[in-house]
Amino acid sequence: MIDAPWFKTYPPGIPAQPDLTGRSVQQMLAASAQRWPTRAAVQFMGKAISYQELDNLVSRTAAGFQALGVKPGVHVGLYLPNSPHGILCFLGVLRAGGVVVNYSPLDAERVLEHKIADSETDIMVTLDLAAFYPRMAAFLDTSRLQKLVVGSVEEFAADSAAVRASLTAAGELADIPDNDARVLRFAELLDNAGDFQAWPEADDLDALAVLQYTGGTTGAPKGAMLTHGNLAGSADQLGTALGTTLAEGEERVLAVLPPFHIYSIVVNMLFGLRCGATLYQQFKFDPQAALQMIQDERITMFPAVPTMFSALLSYEKLADYKLDSLKLCNSGGAPLPVELQQRFQKASGCAVKEGWGMTETTAVGTFTPQGMTPPAGACGLPVPGVDLKILSLDGDEKEMPAGERGELCIAGPNVMKGYWKREDATAESTTSDGYFRTGDVAWMDDDGFVHIVDRTKDMIICSGYNVYPRNIEEAIYEHPSVAEVSVIGVPDEYRGQTPRAYVTLRPDAQDLTLEELKTFLKPRLGKHEMIHGLEIRDELPKTPVGKLSKKELYAEVGR
Repeated sequence: MIDAPWFKTYPPGIPAQPDLTGRSVQQMLAASAQRWPTRAAVQFMGKAISYQELDNLVSRTAAGFQALGVKPGVHVGLYLPNSPHGILCFLGVLRAGGVVVNYSPLDAERVLEHKIADSETDIMVTLDLAAFYPRMAAFLDTSRLQKLVVGSVEEFAADSAAVRASLTAAGELADIPDNDARVLRFAELLDNAGDFQAWPEADDLDALAVLQYTGGTTGAPKGAMLTHGNLAGSADQLGTALGTTLAEGEERVLAVLPPFHIYSIVVNMLFGLRCGATLYQQFKFDPQAALQMIQDERITMFPAVPTMFSALLSYEKLADYKLDSLKLCNSGGAPLPVELQQRFQKASGCAVKEGWGMTETTAVGTFTPQGMTPPAGACGLPVPGVDLKILSLDGDEKEMPAGERGELCIAGPNVMKGYWKREDATAESTTSDGYFRTGDVAWMDDDGFVHIVDRTKDMIICSGYNVYPRNIEEAIYEHPSVAEVSVIGVPDEYRGQTPRAYVTLRPDAQDLTLEELKTFLKPRLGKHEMIHGLEIRDELPKTPVGKLSKKELYAEVGR
């Protein structure tokens, strides 16, 4: 066992090594169903699903997928908002022996097209919403997709008729064909007795479970290969780190994070189900509805991103709500401003704890123990079971002493297997002794607290989402008026950072406005990637050898 500086900083009750149960994800759910059969596992639109009911529904979902041909090696895509469909399908695909591929509704069409082809997705699950179904239905004719499984929001609501009527009145529903053999209703998928075939892969901790796509500084998004062991291990690591704070079988989690994000998958779903919590799913994040739910349902755990805390603090009637039930608020996805942290603690009485993690580390990396105030700028201590080290930025893999900057590298049960079909990228991001190179520039103090100060990779974090300037620049270069472009992240009080484009125009170009460029980029970029600023310049900064340089632009905005 390593002898790490953070061990001495752990408070009493947190061991140096995690309590790894050795259970797969499906065994984890089965164990919770046996321990808390009647406790509500999920609450959605006024209707509760108990742990026993959830386990039975997952078995029926698995059997339904197997009837469609899902087995080891078959990849199923999930293109969903927050609803029980996502939980059932995620767990059902794994129980059927298949692999889950998560898709973001924020992605542009060509990114979705790339992911479908690259991940070898054959079946996609979505809902009959105008914002979801039509985009995926179009891919039935233009991609390898063979089948769409289409659910309805009201299927798991207490008053299904009222929910259906409300969605219809708002024009939020799509027309679903009744005579297309490629389209299957979710209710039909569940129409079975739950007799699924058990595959060894569903319990093999080394088997691939999820392809979770993450952007790259160059080229198309890459699929991080997360195993059953990565998923279960990260939930176990969180259980060990937070075991002195939470009570098994008693917690109530406000689940408002987007379900396709690894943060939501691990912290809300997997960790929540592992400890017997009730997940209160909110279909869309709405500050007033979130505050009402925290008050009425006595929510105890609220994982969120900084923009969500900011939205709650900006709600004009915040003081009217009682938030005293909260005992664990966690912020991830992006740096949390100290001022925002202090304001929320004053308003709620609950300290917001910050942690760090990545898609490639299955969302887990560092945490801040309850009752502990970290040094200014620190993102916490390494979670039990991981080893972090800071390596020289010169590339010689020399480990840096406390207080010295270098590249943050990590090893542990939560670190991915590698990048899907990208042995080159996997090798490039792995040290000679098997640690994952995160691309973050950091330093560690004598007590083991990690301070992330920069990124070696050209990346912007907008509202918790990774945004890669190279992808935006490639889209902007397609505009006929653009000669050169550099995109950087500029400080934003609400989002943390937003993309700003610096452009030079071609000699024959008349002019280019922000609105004109945004209209051009709309089909080419995801919503989270859209630029929020544009500056037209006569020339852009360059290095002595003529390459575009961004350090001068970052200096202008104070980074």
